[in-house]
Amino acid sequence: MITKDPTMSFSHTNFSRRTVLTGAAALVLAGITGLRPAMAQQAQADAFVKAFANQLVAVVNGPGSSASKQQALAPLIENSVDVAAIARFCLGRYWNTATPAQQATYTQLFHQVLLNNISGHLGEYQGVTYTMTGSHPQGDDTLVGTVINRPNAPPANVQWVVRNGTPKILDVVAEGTSLRLTQRQDYSSYLSRHGGSIDALLAALKRQLNG
Repeated sequence: MITKDPTMSFSHTNFSRRTVLTGAAALVLAGITGLRPAMAQQAQADAFVKAFANQLVAVVNGPGSSASKQQALAPLIENSVDVAAIARFCLGRYWNTATPAQQATYTQLFHQVLLNNISGHLGEYQGVTYTMTGSHPQGDDTLVGTVINRPNAPPANVQWVVRNGTPKILDVVAEGTSLRLTQRQDYSSYLSRHGGSIDALLAALKRQLNG
């Protein structure tokens, strides 16, 4: 009759437990390691939006005419907002039908329209303050929440979509409405009514700037 060696049984049990514990520890460590890049990206996006908001508030609340504020705002938008990416997104599928020259002209006009739209509302935001409300991943980007406080107006929830890596603002979601998605729908509707003519859109943007 063959008898079990209790030492062998005990060793096998210990080995199994060590294997399970080692595997569990590896999974936990992998989870922690996976969280670190996401947490670092969120921290980077938070710091980026805070720096941008501080500069924006300084321009809005500062002295000077609308023209001087627009001049101060231009480099801030250029450095902090990925205008080219937003412009391309807003043109949607029509970007691929535009010639390189049309794409360049459209991007230049879009940049100026965006700047005019922001600076045109500077007077409405005198005395503005803001608070940070946290951030979380959104696909490959990070969504950073803020609450904008204005005199004689209810607080506004504004979220900033920030590209990870080299941070740039890709979208602003005001009270649940994506500004770039709204603009894309407007352009798509306009182009549909004008036979998909990029030149017609460029002419409309020029009229908007001249007006």
